[in-house]
Amino acid sequence: MDCFYAAVEIRERPELKHRPVAVGGASGRGVLTTCNYPARKFGARSAMPVFQAKQLCPDLIILPVRFDLYREVSAQVRAIFARYTRLIEPLSLDEAYLDVSHLKERGHDIAISIRNDIRNETGLTASAGIAPNKLVAKIASDWNKPDGQLVVPPSKVEDFMRDLPVKKIWGIGPKSAKRMAAEGIETCADLQALDRTQLAQQFGSFGLELYKLCRGIDERPVEPDRIRKSLSNERTFSENLTDLEACRKALQTQFAELMDDLRSKKPDRQIAKLFIKLKFADFRRTTAETGGSQPDLKIFDALLKEAWGRSGKDVRLLGLGVRFAEHNEAAEQLELGF
Repeated sequence: MDCFYAAVEIRERPELKHRPVAVGGASGRGVLTTCNYPARKFGARSAMPVFQAKQLCPDLIILPVRFDLYREVSAQVRAIFARYTRLIEPLSLDEAYLDVSHLKERGHDIAISIRNDIRNETGLTASAGIAPNKLVAKIASDWNKPDGQLVVPPSKVEDFMRDLPVKKIWGIGPKSAKRMAAEGIETCADLQALDRTQLAQQFGSFGLELYKLCRGIDERPVEPDRIRKSLSNERTFSENLTDLEACRKALQTQFAELMDDLRSKKPDRQIAKLFIKLKFADFRRTTAETGGSQPDLKIFDALLKEAWGRSGKDVRLLGLGVRFAEHNEAAEQLELGF
């Protein structure tokens, strides 16, 4: 979906259609969850502190988050998906992978039909990527936003990836791309020129992933019925978080989203652990976790401090979540206590 939360709010208030609109914390210490395209033209972006967004765009209209409304619209969209395929793997309220390889129609035509249904029934727009695997489809889905789509057939994946700027790979942002450019790495073809050992030396364990990513290799299936071992959310920021305080502000927003997910999805297993995941500007990653049966912002904050202290570098990605106990009674319901 295109700038989903903001788009839903503007649908409810059409008079805001051409004005810069964001959704998120209204206080000066809050952060934006998302913003519409007029706001992005001023430089506003998700996870940006409200005071900074207001400096860039003084006329920015900031609306409070309404997860109940977004879940309702998300359910409408997923019902549309289900008319076309049962192989649906939701990533979040506004994004999902669909496997349509078993259908006779072309993926291009199916995507157009789905997007038309979404527009006609919800009043919102969506963008799509059509490709032989998740990785390439994900990249393609961002190519013609908003309200567009791109097809990358199997025969074109090699060419598509070769000329692709490295910043298009999931997990590589502007600052990371700039650092790569300083080392002569600007396209996936430049990454392809490095072997696994060289990539691992430069980028740690992420380098081994990069070896496949830069070639458009992704063998993960669409998994609609996978057993949930954890529940989490993570966000890759368009601009790195430069200090612990910035990370803490982003943590507060993501914690609220995690709690809302737990309320709405009502997992049937007890929580066993809480964890924080960070990816730094140098691509190094770290995870901090502790035992616990209830999500607690103070505990997540302590885990964040621990994880961030291992590097102290700018943060590219922040994730937090809970891991569930392996054994449970089928009829047991998770008691969240709030």
